[in-house]
Amino acid sequence: MNHHTYYVYIMASKRNGTLYIGVTNDLIRRVYEHKNNLVEGFTNRYRVHTLVYWEQTENIEAAIQREKQLKKWKRQRKLALIEEYNADWDDLYEQLL
Repeated sequence: MNHHTYYVYIMASKRNGTLYIGVTNDLIRRVYEHKNNLVEGFTNRYRVHTLVYWEQTENIEAAIQREKQLKKWKRQRKLALIEEYNADWDDLYEQLL
């Protein structure tokens, strides 16, 4: 049986800036794409290039549900989640490499 890992992640343009929430099965590749504007869209348009939060699961349905849950949260709750795990709003991408 194959085990896959899925990630729910939050990117930011800057501290308390524009946020983007996504889900992927390859966090390093996906964040690289965001950082280098390889995909047209929201993160490119609003310069959302900093990985500020991520979590993982082995269940794709759980990952998609969590992404939808986070997207429905009010902004203040999203900011509190980021600050709880990444108080300095560091770019977590370098830690993944």
